[in-house]
This record gives sequence, structure tokens and C-alpha cells, in this order.
Amino acid sequence: MVQGKFQFAIDRGGTFTDIWARCPNGKVIVMKLLSEDPSNYPDAPREGIRRILEKELKQPFPASQPLATSTIDWIRMGTTVATNALLERKGERMALVITKGFRDLLHIGNQSRPKIFDLEIVMPEVLYEEVVEVEERVVLKKSNCMLKTQCPVEKASTGEEVEIWEKVNTTKLREDLERLLAKGIRCLAVTLMHSYIYPGHEEEIGRLAESMGFTHVSLSSSTMPMARIVPRGYTACADAYLTPCIKRYLGSFVSGFTDIQDVKVQFMQSDGGLTPMNKFIGSRAILSGPAGGVVGYAMTTYEKEAGLPVIGFDMGGTSTDVSRYAGQFEHVFEMTTAGIMIQAPQLDVNTVAAGGGSRLFFRGGMFVVGPESAGAHPGPVCYRKGGYLTVTDANLVLGRLIPEYFPHIFGENENEPLDVSASRKAFQLLVDEVNKFVTSQDECQPLMSLEQVAMGFIKVANESMCRPIRALTQAKGYDTSVHVLACFGGAGGQHACAIAKALGMKTVFLHKYAGILSAYGIALADVVHEQQEPCSVKYVSESFSYLDERIAYLTDQCVQELMSQGFHRDDISTEPYLHLRYEGTDCALMCCTGSEFPATGATSKYGDFEKAFLQRYKLEFGFVISGRPILVDNVRVRGVGRSCVDLEQDIGKATSSPVPEAKREVFFDDSYHSTNLFNLESLLAGHVIPGPAIIIDKNSTIVIEPFCEATITKSGDVKIKIGSGIVRKVGKELDAIQLSIFSHRFMSTAEQMGRVLQRTSISTNIKERLDFSCAMFGPDGGLVANAPHIPVHLGAMQETVQYQMNSLGDAITEGDVILSNHPMAGGSHLPDLTVITPVFWPGEQKPVFFVANRGHHADIGGITPGSMPPHSKSIFEEGAVFKSFFLVKNGIFQEQGQFGLWTI
Repeated sequence: MVQGKFQFAIDRGGTFTDIWARCPNGKVIVMKLLSEDPSNYPDAPREGIRRILEKELKQPFPASQPLATSTIDWIRMGTTVATNALLERKGERMALVITKGFRDLLHIGNQSRPKIFDLEIVMPEVLYEEVVEVEERVVLKKSNCMLKTQCPVEKASTGEEVEIWEKVNTTKLREDLERLLAKGIRCLAVTLMHSYIYPGHEEEIGRLAESMGFTHVSLSSSTMPMARIVPRGYTACADAYLTPCIKRYLGSFVSGFTDIQDVKVQFMQSDGGLTPMNKFIGSRAILSGPAGGVVGYAMTTYEKEAGLPVIGFDMGGTSTDVSRYAGQFEHVFEMTTAGIMIQAPQLDVNTVAAGGGSRLFFRGGMFVVGPESAGAHPGPVCYRKGGYLTVTDANLVLGRLIPEYFPHIFGENENEPLDVSASRKAFQLLVDEVNKFVTSQDECQPLMSLEQVAMGFIKVANESMCRPIRALTQAKGYDTSVHVLACFGGAGGQHACAIAKALGMKTVFLHKYAGILSAYGIALADVVHEQQEPCSVKYVSESFSYLDERIAYLTDQCVQELMSQGFHRDDISTEPYLHLRYEGTDCALMCCTGSEFPATGATSKYGDFEKAFLQRYKLEFGFVISGRPILVDNVRVRGVGRSCVDLEQDIGKATSSPVPEAKREVFFDDSYHSTNLFNLESLLAGHVIPGPAIIIDKNSTIVIEPFCEATITKSGDVKIKIGSGIVRKVGKELDAIQLSIFSHRFMSTAEQMGRVLQRTSISTNIKERLDFSCAMFGPDGGLVANAPHIPVHLGAMQETVQYQMNSLGDAITEGDVILSNHPMAGGSHLPDLTVITPVFWPGEQKPVFFVANRGHHADIGGITPGSMPPHSKSIFEEGAVFKSFFLVKNGIFQEQGQFGLWTI
């Protein structure tokens, strides 16, 4: 830190702006402001900086004048400016420039159907106003191509050759671009066929457009040089649409300061790294805000917990975000936001529509939480606005929220506390509905109390929030129970213990700045610069020298860029990645070697990427394909300039037991417990707080459940040890709460099956159209749970499973997988192939349950394309028929046997 200067880390969210500031004397100040308050200030981040400087330096800084920067070391920010502009479609006017003949390509997009049951499918609006078709054509040269053309041949960046069938018609293009300028459009996205390996034509168009006066031109070949023109085109459009908005906001922010060039101003990118203000672009800014929270818990929890993997749990009012960190940030390279697919490295953050504002319902004998939300207005019933019954109301009636410690900002004059009586009154109506159903099913069933019903909804809400955590861990082959749960956000502390217990976790960690962890994470973040280029080689020993050369080149590019930003070489680290996939598949994994897969004489000098790929593939999908060549799609290097910022400060040590501020009766599981209340600010390092207890912070409430124990760490964080609690056996009698919980758990399994099937497929029907179904079946073959997939599949799958049970009997053994599509065996029509897997329990001779998947295939060998001929006279004319074929027998894939049946 520069002596005598301030440091600011700011998360400008949609509702609030969180500010973390460190003063020259080491004092830390935390502040929250409304992000939009035009009657009081034009810009929340600048206003927060102004107030802190004014207070600490004890001198006036008029809001109407630019702030002097002589006392500021650095400013780091995360912002939702790009996200909001994309969601609200308030970006810059722009046009798409694309290869002739493909003008509607991005309008058509792909065949994905994310909300398959919606009665009205709303197609997302495209971002561009106009389309310009460019007369140009580049084609990959293929030795077996039957088209004999005489045209120039040039070498692509991957070493492949391309044929230039048509050069850019600049005369026609200039006329079209002048037409756009006349309409007032000044931004372009340029997306041409094969430009990711041959960018020459895009670069030529970019130079022409800039010379004509276009203010921003996004080339898909430089924005993200990856295969697949549709996501690459979307990304270029998003960049052209959003970057001018970001630049405009940055200009407005900078105008509020003098000599801002003397201050390091950096922005958080979607990949969890900082970048200089002038390099902050739209396609890398979508997760700018949430990324700070991921960095925050990763940097504060992982090291403190002896390197145990961490699950980040950010529970807000309308949704909950979960993510994972195990020594490296986990990235995805395609993510859809507001209907636009962004192809750029982004932190893997899963969101579920369950939060403090999620509404509560009793439907069909089951407790249902969300996905509908009460929002901020009218909000929960207790907000005194005539709102809806929510999770917040349930926590309130159970005593887990203390009205006198909650801000008094409700009621007509915005000075009243939360309304407990209104919540209890609304709950009583729901209790009457639940008890009416229970007694109608079994008159001997005891009636449920208001507290039991509220507790039931809390348990169901917790289970719904466990689902994305299981998707991040179990669905990728990780053991959930060995993770630490890092909790932040306003509502998470009320549910952390229960969720950790449900997932088998032993530790919950809440940082002292959990309420503003995104801002704190931005303060801790490193500066990141990435270089990536396409590749088209097999991962074999003959390619290692080429791959090493490309990695070395990209590494040098990263190092030079970071050194130009002022970093010393010793403070720069680089990590090489290869984007690998099996030949003939469409699922590539971005793999690095780290210290786990060191180089040997038979590998690349940067490590054993093949072992890294095989281990991860086996972990995520449960199998590897022996003997199948591995292809390299991209080479990527991530350069990190370490900030070397040490922000942790120790607090005073405890010399006696903590003294509670008060006692309250709080409902846990099945009864009220006398519960101590503590203020986090009054607790010291070493204080141990056994549950049940409640710790109150400025921005959140932390519930320590019975059999759990909280400890205050030396830096003032809260570490909770999760106890086992009382084990309750589930019986056969009707229990609406347990029924709802198990419904979530079984649904979660079926959904994970669907995600793996979708990721590993190469069929458009499966990958995009989602024309498949996954379900679980009991030991009798009856349907137990299914993911929200195709109804016509699910209606007949039970018959398919039961047919195999009756037909094969004891021939079904552990390690078997059965393929079937015959109508007599429960098939719907032949293109719908069903794969059934029995699941055995140790010591049991028969399957304890079955899982099955049914997917539609475009063609299975009928007498007409599509395998559904209208004039067929025999089922064999429709295609291949399977009644009971062992696709896998005793754990061995019957690949050759399958091929034999297809070729009869």
C-alpha cells in the first residue's frame, strides 16, 4: 500500500452499492448506498468515496465538484451495468455484419428449448437492428472434397489450409455501411464463417468500418476465437451492444475525479480477475458483480480451512447463487443470459429460484416453495405492504428473525418493525388447509401446529437450495460432504447450518464481511490477462512440440501485457490449458495440469494433459473411451498478476465467556428452545457459542442450530462445527414434509442424469431440443420421480422397465445396461431409444431401484429418412428394433455387438 493513501473496493449492484475502504492508518470502513438515488447523488461509487474521504480527512468535498485523487491509491469495482443493459435491452444501437447467405443465422440461433412446457414460447430479441451481408467466402480445404475449384489457398492459424472462394467485396460493403451511418448506427459486430481460424477478412472489414467513422467494431475472431459461429456471433453482438454502455459509464465515473490517470482503476471481469479500466469490455462483464463474491469466499475460506474444497452459498431475496472453489476457479465457456449465449470464460455460478422472498404453497398434498417470489414490493406479509407468505415469514414466526434487531423501515411512514402478527395470521390459513388435507387422507393423523407447518416449509426450502449444490458436486463426481460451506448474502446465515447438515458437511464458514463479500472479494482479487487461440491437432507425441511452442508464445503474450501494467515478473504466474475432447464427440473439457499431473519424458513439457483429461472425464461422466483419439480444440493461457494485498486484521482475544445480549424462544425441528442472542461486534477471538444461539450482524442474522457450535476466529469470522443432531427414521405413514423433501432429492437425481446426457451427446435432438427424458423407478419398476422432460416418454417408460424385469428376471445383474425401443416392450416409437440401468445395494440379489433414459434419434435405419415412413407394412421397415439388448454386460460396453444389430 502506498503510504498515506486510501484503497477502495466497490460492488455496484442492481439495488445496493457495497463499499469496502481501507484508510491510510489501516482502519477499514464499510458502507452501503442505494445504487440509484438521483435526488441525492449522480453516481453511488463516487458518492461513497466522497463521503469516506470527507469523514476521514475531516475536510469538505463538495458533491458538485470533481474529487481530487491525490489521496487515493487504487479503486477496484464490480458492476452490473452490462448485465442490466442486456436484461433490459438498453444497450447501444448496433448492426451485424455476416457472411452472405447467413443473415438470419443468429435470429434462428439453435434449437434449444429451455422451458419446454411453456404454452407460449417467447423468442428472445436479437441485439442488432440491421444486418449487412458481406460478399465473401472462406472454406476449409478438404482432400476428399468433390468440388473442383480454382481459388487461392492460405494457411489458417491452426495450420490447416483454407480456400478463399470469394474475397471481401469492399465496394458493396462500403455502400452498405454508409447506409448504416445514415441511420445513426455507429457500432458493428462482425461474424464471418471460419473467422476463428482465418481472421483476415474480419480484420479487413474492421479497418474499413473504423476508417468510415464507426466508433466501436467487435470482431468475433478477436472477441473469442472459438469454433461454432452461432455462440461466437452472439458474443460479438453482446460485445458491440454492451461495451459502449460500459465506456459511457466509465466516462461518467471518471469525470467525477481530477487526475484519475494517476490512480489504478480496475474492474472485475466475469472470470474472477481484474482488468484495467480501458480493457473492460461487454462480453467479459456479465458476471462482474457475482464474481467478486466467489473470489471473496475463495480467498478467505479455502486457505483457512486447510485446503478443503469450498461451496459458496449466496442467498438473497429472490434467488440463491452457489459455486465451488478447490484451489482453482471453475470456469464455463458458454452461458446464456437473457436469451443471448455468451462464449467467454465465466465463473461457474448456479442459480436457483429460492430465497428469502420465495412464496409458500400447499399443492397436491405437498409443501411447495417458489419459484414465484414476493419481490421487494409488495414483499413478504411481514413487510406491512399486503404481500405474500414467504420463507422470511416462516423464519419470523419461528423466532429466527428478531424484529427489534431488524431495521424499522416498514409501514406507511417507514418506521415500523416487521409484523409478526400478520405473518402468524397468514400462516394459520395455510395450516388449516394442510390439516384439512391430512385428515381427509387419514383421520388418525395428528394435526400439525403452525410452527410445524412453518418448519416444514423451511426444510423444503433448504432442500431446494441443496439441489444446485449437489449439481455442482455429486453431478461432477465430487463428494459433497468433504466441502466447507461458505455462506454470505443477507439471508444465508439463517439456513446455513440446516443445509450443511442435509448435505453431510461438517463446517460452515461466515466471513465477518459476509454482508459485503463481493466488494471485499474485489479488494482481494488479482489482475488477470488471458490469451487463447484455436487449435486442430490430435493430442499425440508428434504434436507435443507444436503445442509447447504455442503455449510458450501465449505465455509470453500474457507476461508482456501484465508487465506493461506495472507488474514485476516475479509477481506474475501463468497457467496453460488445453481444450480437449474425444474424437467424434462434442463435449470438450478445458484441462490444466497444475502440480497434480507433472511433465515426464513422454508428455508435453507443461504437464500430462492426457491424464488430466481422462481423470476429469471419468469423474464427471463415469467412464472413459479406451483407444479413442483425443483432439485439441483450443490452447489457452491464463496470466495472473498477483496483487499481494493483505487485508486480514486480527481482533482482540477473549479472556472470558461471551455474554448474551438477550434470550428468546426459537423453534427448532419439533419444539421451542431457549436461545441466546449475541451481537457479532461484541464477540472476540476464541469465543465459543454452543447452539441453539443467534448471532446478529449489521447485515445478516446467523442461526446456530442445536448440536452445532460456533467459534470466533482470530480475524473475527464465524466458524460453525455441524453436529449430527437427532436421527429420525422415516416410516410408511403419510408425512407431507418428508414427501416434499424426498421429491426434491429424487428430482435432483433425475435432473443430474439429464445434464450429463445433454453434455455428452452430439445429437442436436438431445443437446439443444432436449428431446429426452430421465427418471427413477422403484424395485417394482414403478415410476418414482422424473425430471421435467417429455411427457410422452415418461408415460411409457414404466412399462419398459417392468417388461425387462418380467422378461429377463435374474439375468439382470450388477454392471448391466439394457437398450430397448420395441412397442411390445413399452416403447413409444422406434426412434425413441430407452436405456435402463439397474442399481444394486451391497448384499442384495435384486435391484433396489432402476434409472432410465429415453432419447429421440433422428434416424434409426428405416426405409425413409427420419425412420417414420407413413407407408410401412412391417415394424422392421421403420428401423432397427431392440426388445432387450445388453448395451453393457458385467460392466463391459458391447460396442461391436451393437454395431452388428444396426447393420443387419
